[in-house]
Amino acid sequence: MIDRHEYTRSRLNRRKILMWNRRTLTLAAIALISAVPAQAQTGNTADVAQPTYADLAGLSDRAEAVIHAQIRKQIVLEPERAPGLSPGFARLYIEAQTLSLIAGRVPLGESLKYLVDVPLDSTGKTPKLKKQEAVLFARLVPGRPGEIQLVAPTAQLIYSADLVARLRPILTELSQPDSPPVISGVADALSVAGNLSGESETQIFLDTQEGGHVSLSILRRPGRDPVWGVSWGEIIDQAARPPRPESIEWFRLACTLPSNLPPSTNLSRDQAERAQAVRDYSFVIGSLGPCVRTIALD
Repeated sequence: MIDRHEYTRSRLNRRKILMWNRRTLTLAAIALISAVPAQAQTGNTADVAQPTYADLAGLSDRAEAVIHAQIRKQIVLEPERAPGLSPGFARLYIEAQTLSLIAGRVPLGESLKYLVDVPLDSTGKTPKLKKQEAVLFARLVPGRPGEIQLVAPTAQLIYSADLVARLRPILTELSQPDSPPVISGVADALSVAGNLSGESETQIFLDTQEGGHVSLSILRRPGRDPVWGVSWGEIIDQAARPPRPESIEWFRLACTLPSNLPPSTNLSRDQAERAQAVRDYSFVIGSLGPCVRTIALD
């Protein structure tokens, strides 16, 4: 119903390349003031201990290395050395021993140093973490052997076999050559009415961080429930299906797409077709379900 080649030519003339601005933390020795975003955390101790799928996927996606370590030493930074620290949290300077590299291909030494924000306990005191094992989502600090930078202020989770079991499939999916690309926004949407009353096809094209092609197709037929699917490539797959819940494909869509179709992306000229594109986009968002997070990444 939609001429893909004609559409692609017009789309290339108006393509919007959206870039993600990823804020990073400054890792330094204890005497150095670090810069951490003010909205660093959103949860309590239970939130951190029980991360959602979206939490684990988001942390893993940003990490250069996922590390199993044992904490050997902690020092609480004074408030003036912890700018942007959220109420109810303490910023710690940690020294830890590397136990294993869960994921990543980076050189790690036996000892690690990093900063982390941890929630205070019910009495307002800093938890004692010495000898506890943790999973760290981190990047290396160039030119500073032994120092790592957590991908988020709270990107340290208490180690457990259950946590690692949940992480394994996520890390495996992310490491595949055909792993779904990062979605950076909605490029264009176009809905076309069919020959029969109640028949339509809507295609929504998405921008990706890598510049590839991703599209959503929504088909409506008289007397049938609407169906939709996602194509992860240049060719629109007529047999495309929705992503499996709690998969990286689901994560890319559910945790990135805006809740409503941006009006500027709606290419349909007919008012009824424009309205149909909006309804079909909302149908997709509703089918995906909410992206629940308890750990803020920015």
